Amino acid sequence: MTRNLLATCVMSLAFAGVGYAQGTAFSSETDAHYTKAQLKQLVLNAHTPEQYSALASYFEKQRANYLQKAEERRKEWVQLSQNGTSRALKVPRPADSVWNYYEDYMHKAVEASTLEAKYSHLASSDILASEQ
Repeated sequence: MTRNLLATCVMSLAFAGVGYAQGTAFSSETDAHYTKAQLKQLVLNAHTPEQYSALASYFEKQRANYLQKAEERRKEWVQLSQNGTSRALKVPRPADSVWNYYEDYMHKAVEASTLEAKYSHLASSDILASEQ
């Protein structure tokens, strides 16, 4: 009993540490990965073309990331869907779950693309306004 409790505590701390590390991690390309709070603050405080460009760049990278994940899920779906179509299979099938992930990633990619276009437009319109 004590051993299970100890193992659970250690795993909880490990997962918390990993979650914290992912929330504050920076990529090797010197491009920051923002936490949700940091991104929300950046969106609220963005008023300059540079800030809008940074947001557009962030959402462009997010779109590319989601499209890559969607492609991985699509390939996995193709592989799983080739397995038999017996009536004895459990519902939902593993292929159905993978397809749901694919659709979710595609939806997120579209959202990121929309936000990237919005902030690119704001950055360019601010540049044009400042030149006049």
